[in-house]
Amino acid sequence: MRASALPLVFIFSSLALSLSACSDDADEVQREAAPENDGIYGFVDGCYTMDAVAPGKAKAKFLAPADDGQGFAFSAADAASASRFTMRASDLATYLFYDEEEQYFVAEEGEFVRKAELSSDIFELDDAYLPGAQWQLEVSVHDETRFQLRHLKSGQYLTTGGLTESADEAAVVTLYPAEGCAEYPELTVDAEGEVTPRQFDDGSVWGIVETHSHILSNFGFGGAGIFHGSAFHPLGVEHALPSCEMFHAAEGRADLFGFGFDQGDDLDQDALLQGIVTGRTPEFNHHTEGYPEFTDWPSAHDSSTHQTQYYTWMKRAYLGGLRLMVQHATTNQIICELLAGSDTQPIRYSCNDMVAVDRIIEETRNLERYIDAQEGGPGKGWFRIVESPEEARQVINEGKMAIVLGIETSNLFDCFLTPPDGKERCTEQDVVEKLDEYYEKGVRVIFPVHKYDNGFSAGDGHRSIIELGNFIQTGHKSNFVEDCPDIPSVFDKGDVQFGGLNGPRDNYFADPLYDMSGFGDDPVGTLFDHVGMLNGGPLEGDYCMNAGLTPLGEFLIEELMKRGMVIEIDHLPRRSYERAFEMLETNDYPAVGSHGNNNNGKLYELGGVSKFNFKSCSDPSQPGTRDDNLQERIALIEAAGGYPAEGFGFDLNGFAGAPGPRFGDNSVCSEPQENPVTYPFDSFSGEVTFTEPRVGDRTIDFNTEGFAHIGMLPELIEDVRNDGVSDEDLDPLFRSAEGYLRMWEKSIERGEALGSAQ
Repeated sequence: MRASALPLVFIFSSLALSLSACSDDADEVQREAAPENDGIYGFVDGCYTMDAVAPGKAKAKFLAPADDGQGFAFSAADAASASRFTMRASDLATYLFYDEEEQYFVAEEGEFVRKAELSSDIFELDDAYLPGAQWQLEVSVHDETRFQLRHLKSGQYLTTGGLTESADEAAVVTLYPAEGCAEYPELTVDAEGEVTPRQFDDGSVWGIVETHSHILSNFGFGGAGIFHGSAFHPLGVEHALPSCEMFHAAEGRADLFGFGFDQGDDLDQDALLQGIVTGRTPEFNHHTEGYPEFTDWPSAHDSSTHQTQYYTWMKRAYLGGLRLMVQHATTNQIICELLAGSDTQPIRYSCNDMVAVDRIIEETRNLERYIDAQEGGPGKGWFRIVESPEEARQVINEGKMAIVLGIETSNLFDCFLTPPDGKERCTEQDVVEKLDEYYEKGVRVIFPVHKYDNGFSAGDGHRSIIELGNFIQTGHKSNFVEDCPDIPSVFDKGDVQFGGLNGPRDNYFADPLYDMSGFGDDPVGTLFDHVGMLNGGPLEGDYCMNAGLTPLGEFLIEELMKRGMVIEIDHLPRRSYERAFEMLETNDYPAVGSHGNNNNGKLYELGGVSKFNFKSCSDPSQPGTRDDNLQERIALIEAAGGYPAEGFGFDLNGFAGAPGPRFGDNSVCSEPQENPVTYPFDSFSGEVTFTEPRVGDRTIDFNTEGFAHIGMLPELIEDVRNDGVSDEDLDPLFRSAEGYLRMWEKSIERGEALGSAQ
């Protein structure tokens, strides 16, 4: 047919289409309207199919398995033939696409790959490793109702056939709600109900404080598996809580620190020394299975080197009333060097304490982002890092949990007693600069000293394996004497285990007698020359450290007070504690004893806070007395004119143990027990119902296994209620977040007053 014979309307229509193809709108995709959605953060855990089209093209294809089953291709003509993906958030607006056959959508070297398993930084021992399965969801630059995908590993954009550097060339993607997706591997919370924001009638915030926690200890100790398991991982529980065998070896026999620490006063020194030499414990140590079997761990009361605060477990505690947590970055350079330098366990980065502290602070903020991602977007999560009491009050009153950042480590600010080669002792200017730096990072709580001697103070005086660590850290013999101040102490008391290592010195800053600088490279060889001292046997008596706060330590405390920061004092040895308390009293400044020392009530007179534990066992002849410790402390607080509240300080992931079981073969009780926890039960507030806690394939029996992880907090409260402790008696516990905030507020007020008085 000749063109002249064509209808005029067809000619003009064709001309219009031809002209439009040359216009600025040429890249618009002519498809049906995209389904309504909640934006880039709103696809978490949903089931979707995906189609894509090149910019300027109109015919979209759906993503489906390739013909060989090894990859993916945009080849399906309709949703019925497409892959159905669970979109699992790995970060804010960043997703894993997990298909109905439990395969991941991965891009490798520009090719689309289908994988049943992913590797990660954990298994590769490489912080920079990314698996190629994470996709950042962005609004399309070509269609604001649709999306584009940016490949996290390469930074490139998805096209219908691969990847491109240019966002302008990115495929225009539509996500369609679907059914029949696979469930992404994750741990359950085992609770039903929602938190309702609440306050006490007097305006006090409602909820429990955990004054002393270490959520991310896996990023301490060189960041590999000396402490095993993370509170989260972008790829999920299979990477956060896998088997520890690659780090702790078969039967857990490379877990030398866990072996030494968990034995406590029953430590077999010969077995420990043999383990240090051979790199293995003499016999079976623990089962290593993680997700989904979890044969031996988590078990907070008897397994110190495995994660007990996975984020779903923390959520369960939050649902049970936890509203404020102090998250201390902790680590230990000597433990790291001992196990890494002897090739017993691997590390990912430096053993230096402050390297680990920085990483833990960063990862705590990443955890906040991760939880936000699971809950639907920025700020929507129940886990909120706060930097002031006012911010904490707002978060708690919204029904969320406030997190305060702290530091608890021996080599605070790299202020060593015996500086490494090429380093100088810290100065006052160094301290000021570091305090400013970490305040800017959000840190508000500080321990001046932890286990080992540093430039601020003698170490806490902890015995056993810590005596050996202090010798390695400083090159000095132990500095224990029997002439001690008459004040209570958490650590600095009792017998000395390695008596042959003890050699009191008058000058704390004397030159070290022994060169331990080679320990990091050759732990066994460096220790070998000193084996004789390690076999000296114990010293019996009430010993304490023969040194206290240094002038720089006093300066640190003054600077902490000026900034209104929260000062933790329970790791100060007796002489340091005595002097620090004089400074606090002089300035009417509160402090925290989160290991339980209240200095016979004097801490409460300053407006400070401590912590308590419920009695482990009930007394059949006196029901309702498991909270006696709480009531005794409340009486001290009220006598001091303070706010009647006291919270917990479990020190989970801090090698401190947790409440053991009342029933069964491993019961910690000497008398028969009654009234076990049964399911279901309601939270103290009545708004959440708890069912039996599960970790993967394992059901945890609180009655016979005890406080296995932080998520057992509701069981602990239910257990004491079953014993007859009244809700009225527990009122001070649920006021403990308020009590902590009042202490923090007074710290700030006193800091402002001290600063203005200068």
